[in-house]
Formats: sequence, C-alpha cells, structure tokens
Amino acid sequence: MEALKNQISIIGLGPMGIKIAQLYLQKGFQVTVYNRTAAKADQLVQQGARLAKTVHEAIEASPINLVILHNYTVTSELFSTLQNDSILSGKLVVQLTTGTAQEARLSQTWFNSRDADYIDGAIQVAPEQMSQPDTTILFSGNQKKYMEIEDSLRILGGNPKYLGENIAAAAALDTATLSYIYGAAAGFFHGALIAESENFDVSEYGNIIAEIAPGMGEFLKHEGKVISSGDFKLSQSPLAISVEATERILTTAKLSGINSEFPEFVANWLSRAKDAGYEQEEFAAVIKTLRTQQL
Repeated sequence: MEALKNQISIIGLGPMGIKIAQLYLQKGFQVTVYNRTAAKADQLVQQGARLAKTVHEAIEASPINLVILHNYTVTSELFSTLQNDSILSGKLVVQLTTGTAQEARLSQTWFNSRDADYIDGAIQVAPEQMSQPDTTILFSGNQKKYMEIEDSLRILGGNPKYLGENIAAAAALDTATLSYIYGAAAGFFHGALIAESENFDVSEYGNIIAEIAPGMGEFLKHEGKVISSGDFKLSQSPLAISVEATERILTTAKLSGINSEFPEFVANWLSRAKDAGYEQEEFAAVIKTLRTQQL
C-alpha cells in the first residue's frame, strides 16, 4: 500500500502539468503522464516518466490521477472517450482544472457515479511559483481522501488549503480570489493614470503599492471577519471616509482629464451604501447593499 502512494498519473501536459510531473519525478514518484499531443511528454520521458498512450492506460497505472486540462469541458470530453469507465472504480481523481463551482459539482457527480473518489482543487500561482513554502493551492471534497494524500499534495506547494467537504468550495474561492486580484489590478491601472497625469514615475508608484500591500491585506482580513460576524458597528474604518475618498478619486480623474470609469463605478457602490444609512458603520457595510440585486 505504501508503494501505491508513490504512483501518480498526470493527465494534461500544459506548462502547469509539465511542472507538476517534474516535481513528482524529483521526489522519486513513479509518474505516468498522458497528453493528447504525445510529443509534449518527450522531456518528461527523458526525466523518467512513463508515457501512457491512452487516458485509460494513464488511469490504470496509478491510484491517484491529477487532471490539469484547459477547462472542465475538455475534461468531460476526454473522460467520455473511455470505452470502459469501470477503470475509474477505486481511483482517486484530483481535478486541478480551472472551472466554476457548478462545474465542480457536476464533475463530482460524474466521477462518484463511476465509483471514483473525487477532490477538486485550484492552483493560485503560475508554474514557476510551484513548490514554494508559501505556494497556496485550494482543495475541497472528501476529507478522509484528502488527508490520505495531503503529504503528496504538499509537494506542489507548502500552503495547501483544505476548504471542507463542499466540493464547490475550491472553485468558488478561486473565483473569489480572482475577483480581488482583478479589482485590485483595475485600481492599480487607474492609479497609474493618476501618477502619469502628474508626471510621476509609474515604476516608483508600483514600489509604493508593494510596500503598502501587506498592511492592506491585514485590513481586508479584518473586514472579512466583520462580514462573517454580521456585526458592522464601527471598529477600524467608517464607511464615510471611503465615500469621501472615492469621490475624491473621481474628482481627480475628471480634473486631470483621464479615464473615470473605474472611480465612477466604485463611487457608485459607496454612494448607495451611504444612501442606505451605513455611513457610520464599518467600511465592510458596503456589502449589505451589494447583496441586493440591482434592477
């Protein structure tokens, strides 16, 4: 049984799949790889991996199968080619393909109906950032099965996050973190316009953002706790301050003659919260207006 823990199949050899296969090879695992374009496996075979000619052969080779494909649709199409899907019985499938919470639920149903155990995962970094002490990968699904392979999953990164038995949690939180990333990036790009409008070096502006980012992370952790508790009484920062700040950003954009779409969008959110009477509550109170669907 111990030997089986060192056998793993990697299905999908994009840049991330190749990196993952290399990490397991470096740790002495018996790695079987499969990709529809077999030539992508050449370097891995030279490093000691075994190339499976079919997805059936890849599944058969190992008790643990990591799936890293373009999206869930590709996963479904690939696994539907199995002439005998009973090969999945007793296997553990760890899906690291990017998708939605709804797709994760459908995927679990499909694999479980074929007697396969299923864990859903979401990688939070680029290939070159894998296997670092702070590399974060999200996982959700059967806790017993997750705990059985947690040590093997730590090879991928030192900060695996098990989010519970709700299979959709990893995909949902991956999407949630992306929402934060793109929201922050939109603000950063607009800030670059403000810096440019005053002939300030945008690279130095980037340095300043990097320096304040840890403190902002701690502030957002606090706001998350506020939202979770449901108690929005003032604790760190009143919403009123942010109403004024977003109005000031909008005014600056208009006076500088730069794009004002982003500050208009954010100022509208804060204005609605003010109109709802949340000015003297904690900044996080803005979420109460966002929970109401706008017609």
